[in-house]
Amino acid sequence: MAAHTLLVLAHPRTDSLTAQVAARLHARIEGEGGTVDVLDLYAEGFDPALRPEDEPDWENREKVYSPEVRAHMDRVLAADDIVVVFPVWWFTPPAILKGWIDRVWNYGFAYGRSRPRLAGKRLLWLALMGGTPEEIARLGMTDALGLMLVTGISEFCGLPDARLRVLHGTELSGVPVELRAGRVAELLDEAERTLAEELPGATATTATGTTATTATTATTTTTATTNSSAAATVTALAATTTTTENTLHEEPAR
Repeated sequence: MAAHTLLVLAHPRTDSLTAQVAARLHARIEGEGGTVDVLDLYAEGFDPALRPEDEPDWENREKVYSPEVRAHMDRVLAADDIVVVFPVWWFTPPAILKGWIDRVWNYGFAYGRSRPRLAGKRLLWLALMGGTPEEIARLGMTDALGLMLVTGISEFCGLPDARLRVLHGTELSGVPVELRAGRVAELLDEAERTLAEELPGATATTATGTTATTATTATTTTTATTNSSAAATVTALAATTTTTENTLHEEPAR
């Protein structure tokens, strides 16, 4: 049985460089026999605001969260590998991605149990930053992100097999127009190499397998419908010719 990947995308524009990176990874995984659940947070209209129905109850780790959150929990559980593709804004992931963690990676589900439910899954955080490697290192941005995403979230939730990788130089406003398409192609190739390096054998079944979830039939149907729309968007991007105007102001280091 092929491995199943949850591919999380956090960018408001479907023509962004971030979306093109996600599309390339989607095509690579499926091209090698894996299956992909595309979770485009913006396209699906995910609400990042934590409200009382999804607030952790420290005295009840069996709390039943909102239907939207439970549907997302099921999608996380079903994955062997999780790949999160996002730009870095103000030294952090976009608010919608942080809100997804706040609401979905919740007490009693992602943490708070002696046997972590997410144990055995592999997780790749793939960040797009506008600066050069030297600029990013000087600012300490990768270290700050690693502390947050790898130590503070992944390892805390029982995923020791998690790593952060950065695509540098994604701000193309300083690149001559005639060279931008080539630079985009380089970045897409780098993203594909990163996937192969960090998640080797992503198309083979992992130790956890594709976990059976507790989703109800109604929830499964809703999730499948939502995901098919997001998957269609990313698949369509993969088939298009890379443009240059959509990366003019892409993912600056802020």
